[in-house]
Amino acid sequence: MVVKKKLSLGLGFLFFIIFILTIFCSFYIGKLSQEAGNILKDNYSSLVYSKNMTLSLENLRTAISSIIFNQAENKKTSNYYWQLYEKEKTEFEKNLQAENKNITEIHENEYVEEINKNYDIFLKLCQQIKTGTGSSIMYFNEFQPVFEQLKHSIDNIHEVNMQAVVRKSQMTRHDADKTRNYMAGIGVFCMILAFAYFWYFPLYISNSIAYLAEKMRLLLKKLGMPLDSKTDDEFNVILQSINLIENKYGGEKKTRIRE
Repeated sequence: MVVKKKLSLGLGFLFFIIFILTIFCSFYIGKLSQEAGNILKDNYSSLVYSKNMTLSLENLRTAISSIIFNQAENKKTSNYYWQLYEKEKTEFEKNLQAENKNITEIHENEYVEEINKNYDIFLKLCQQIKTGTGSSIMYFNEFQPVFEQLKHSIDNIHEVNMQAVVRKSQMTRHDADKTRNYMAGIGVFCMILAFAYFWYFPLYISNSIAYLAEKMRLLLKKLGMPLDSKTDDEFNVILQSINLIENKYGGEKKTRIRE
């Protein structure tokens, strides 16, 4: 095998190691990034929906309580609370609909069903209040308990998704530690291979050249032209040997041609 081909194979081997490390790191970093993205995509969305539903529910209770206890002293103020009611009702239903399409955890579906059921009862009570058939007794005996149940179901969704975020974060951290160990192991293995290459390949080349230089010295000695050079540069020894041989036999050839 020619030296050029050996050099090409050696450099190709080093580039192959770098390529393998790059692919491995990119794959696992991408995997960890995807896992983190899934946490944000599913559970974080449910946390946002539950928070928005809680805020809307609180505002709905504020509007209803202001109406049922006659805190609105004039028609303008009363209209304000009904407009607040309609606005928060739309906001609540928008987030509830989004949560119905984003059920990802165990028992989350049960809590969403509870919200749907209690929200229907909540709306019926609000409708009674809107038509003027509601009273303070109904507020405490019916409206407030349904409100508490509805809020409790929303809190359950928030809690189950918070636990899922913590659990998945721990899993992601565990995967990251495992990936780091894998990368460290492969990195050490590749470093050993690279070190073996750097140790063997220059040694192989230098030994070959040193062997050739020594052979040239022995050849000159047999030809009666000992090399007086004391240099340690093998290439210089080989070059001087070639020059000596060329000068001697090239000169004899020219002499014969003249004769």
